[in-house]
Amino acid sequence: MDKIKVIGEQILSGKIHISGSKNSVVSLIPAAILSDNVVIEKVPNISDVKNLELILDYLNVSYKFDNDSLFINTSDMINKDITSFYSTKLRASYYFMGALLGKYKKVRISLPGGCEIGRRAFDFHLKGFEKMGATIDTSEKDIFEIKADRLVGADIHLPFPSVGATVNLLLAAVLAEGETTINNAASEPEIGNLIEFLISMGAKIEGKDTNYLRIEGVSNLSGGSIKVIPDRIEAGTYILAGIMNGDNLEICDIRPDHLTSFFDKLSEMGASFEIKENSVITNKSIHLKPVNIVTEVYPGFATDLQQPITTLLLMCNGVSTVKETIYENRFQNTKYLNEMGADIKVDGDTIYVNGPTKLNGKVVRTSDLRAGAALILAALSAHGETTITDIRHLLRGYSDLISKLSNVGAKIWLENE
Repeated sequence: MDKIKVIGEQILSGKIHISGSKNSVVSLIPAAILSDNVVIEKVPNISDVKNLELILDYLNVSYKFDNDSLFINTSDMINKDITSFYSTKLRASYYFMGALLGKYKKVRISLPGGCEIGRRAFDFHLKGFEKMGATIDTSEKDIFEIKADRLVGADIHLPFPSVGATVNLLLAAVLAEGETTINNAASEPEIGNLIEFLISMGAKIEGKDTNYLRIEGVSNLSGGSIKVIPDRIEAGTYILAGIMNGDNLEICDIRPDHLTSFFDKLSEMGASFEIKENSVITNKSIHLKPVNIVTEVYPGFATDLQQPITTLLLMCNGVSTVKETIYENRFQNTKYLNEMGADIKVDGDTIYVNGPTKLNGKVVRTSDLRAGAALILAALSAHGETTITDIRHLLRGYSDLISKLSNVGAKIWLENE
């Protein structure tokens, strides 16, 4: 299996350009099948996209790339059961639930895959579908059959502002009869990106960037285009790399307004960075103060940046805490950080990070996507050589990771076994 090797303690200088958002594009591609001809611009080069392409192929959807733009045509599409071969490759495969249900009023899909970071039940999705008139059959092991004679608008209240449930219910509601409302909906920028895409196809949706969405169903959708927003998690990861090792390292093509809570914590720590209109300039920071972080739904501190920022907390003078409120199994990075020399204690949903500590290169393993990012940051700062194995998780979400870091001075390369 391929591995990444890093020789640490290198100065990073220059520019890193941020790719389109992984968390956005994985909903935009399933949404595309609701229309006929669509264009998605600034598509990142990640394995999650390639796995979604496999599903498009399987459903007889034609597509082509032109640079980073994806052109999708559904004129010959066939609704088929999405088997475990396709669904287990990524969590976002379950967005075909809402899209196929909305378009064909029937979908059969196996349980989705994704990173093992804890229970991510989709009861909210299924209960929302039922409110819209669908029936759920789970008599076959690990298979969901969802169908409806007709989908009818409904008033839906989510117990938790789930991104996945909000996406799936939007995809089903845009072609349902009548009005659907989603109260306590997720309001992440990626949801806004999806809403813009659906509106470009002819959907009628109100409430973008709020927790209350109103959807007036239409009989059909046609055309549509969207540009994928910059990946705020990728941006945050490279900003952290600059604060740990940068010399005027500029992170370009970002949306600073999508990272407000993240910047607030960096400022509280005393980190050196300058926010510009579409970029951030970072420098290696010393004498950082410890902070307390609690992950929250947007616009709170993003759970996807919890693991990466833990590596930076190792540089702080004192004890920092991180409380994870979204997923119950998202501290798997701490085992390997401790093996590299960190002093991190896990206590239920909270970790205690004692700094500053000196890291040394080791052989470590990526347990999930964002844990992999935390280990990349650790390897960039560690003394000596670090080998990172099981890198398939990293490739799911970081476009051109090795070339982006190599171009700013990192000693990092891919090694094939």
